[in-house]
Parts: sequence; structure tokens; C-alpha cells
Amino acid sequence: MSRTPAITALAREGIAHRVISFEAEGHAGDYGRAAAAALDQSPAQVFKTLMVELDDGRLAVAMVPVEGRLDLKAVARVFSVRKAKMAEPRKAERATGYVVGGISPLGQKRRLPSVIDASALDFDELYVSAGRRGLEVALSPDDLIATTAAKVATIATG
Repeated sequence: MSRTPAITALAREGIAHRVISFEAEGHAGDYGRAAAAALDQSPAQVFKTLMVELDDGRLAVAMVPVEGRLDLKAVARVFSVRKAKMAEPRKAERATGYVVGGISPLGQKRRLPSVIDASALDFDELYVSAGRRGLEVALSPDDLIATTAAKVATIATG
């Protein structure tokens, strides 16, 4: 298995983690749910990495369970702006160095402001993209929050 920037970053920082690969076919664009199914994990414990554009022009990272939807108004409040919208895929890929469906909150080209849904704290271990479709990394929510300098807030609905 090749190392991605996300896996390299975790190893460099000495963060305990597990890398899990799975067949990423048949996702119909919903990579997060495909990952949860392939890993036989609750969709509440597998987090998707979404890129948002704030109305001040900054890009930010929002991590929510794959079973939920991102509340853009809540994200805007977290970052003290009036509005947030989903970033265009090409802009997200350019900023992170990853392709959509494999964007990891870890090892991005540069550290972007990040927020994770508070439900992450309900688990001992979370799953997030390891930087490629079909590749996830399992780690503690505390380590994910620390290494991404993420704020913790309720940003998911449903």
C-alpha cells in the first residue's frame, strides 16, 4: 500500500492509527457511505471531509459523519462569517492536493481552518479518508482534533 501525505503526516507526528483499504467501486458518488459499508462500521463513526468556502474567501475543512448533512449556517458561525458554501471540487482539490472522494483532513498542502462535528467525541475511534478513494485511517477523535487544530461544534444535521 502506498503512503499518502495523510499517512506520512500521522507517522511523522507519532500518532497511533490504523490504515484500512477497501474496494471503492459502486459508490455512486457517496464515498463516505461506501466506506462505512465496506468497513462494516456505523455511518456515525465514519467521517467525511468536506471543503467549504467562507464568504471572506477562505477555504475551510468541515468533518461530519457520513450519515449526516453539513449545516452551512453552523459552519459560518464557527468561523465568524455570515455565509459558507460548498467549495467547488476543483478548488478543493487544488487546495488540498487530494481528489474529491479521497480528500483527507490530514496531510493537506497547507493547514486550513478546520471544524469537526461534536458527535466525534462520542467514539473512541473515528474513520476518515487516508487521502485516496478506498483508503481510510482509524484514529482517536482527540488525535484527529489535535493534529488538524480543529474546532469542535455541532455542524451536522440529520
